[in-house]
Amino acid sequence: MLTIILSIIFGLIIGYFIGPMSFTASGIEILLCALLFLVGLDLGRSDDLLRIFRRMGKETIFIPLLTIIGSILGGVVAGFVFGYNFFEGAALGSGMGWYSLSGVIIEKYNQELAVIAFLSNIFREVLGIAIVPIAAKKISYLSSIPIAGAGAMDTVLPIISKNTDNKTTIIAFFTGAILSASIPILVQFFIGFAY
Repeated sequence: MLTIILSIIFGLIIGYFIGPMSFTASGIEILLCALLFLVGLDLGRSDDLLRIFRRMGKETIFIPLLTIIGSILGGVVAGFVFGYNFFEGAALGSGMGWYSLSGVIIEKYNQELAVIAFLSNIFREVLGIAIVPIAAKKISYLSSIPIAGAGAMDTVLPIISKNTDNKTTIIAFFTGAILSASIPILVQFFIGFAY
């Protein structure tokens, strides 16, 4: 945990002193792919990988489904608290941590809501990075997956992998993939009804 926090702080300091760099989305994507490769390499070295694939059951379906339902309901409740209608709240909740996409989709309809979508999804990912190790240790391994949202497939996957077991890591990857595939559809669906 301390290593992650220090890495972020170190990156902020370097970014501040170096200033704008051409190392944007393509560079980050390359590093993210390398990180996912290392997680896959670690999973592939596992002796019980095939046994895990055979034993994966209802968790593989229920965790993504319940994460989608919980995220949308959370967005609706938060939306009502802050004065947004049902569909606006549902659109915000449907972002499920994919900050770079949900805000872009919503921006065509409402710029204020797009900023909120961007920030709330960034907060979800950052909180996921911080809370996943605690949830895995104090609650259960599977409880760490919904916290990460779509990040369970990419940015938060190494943290899930480090703090859980191989089965949970595989379920997290599948969950993140299902969420990532559903986010563009759900956000567009709900924001389309709102406006």
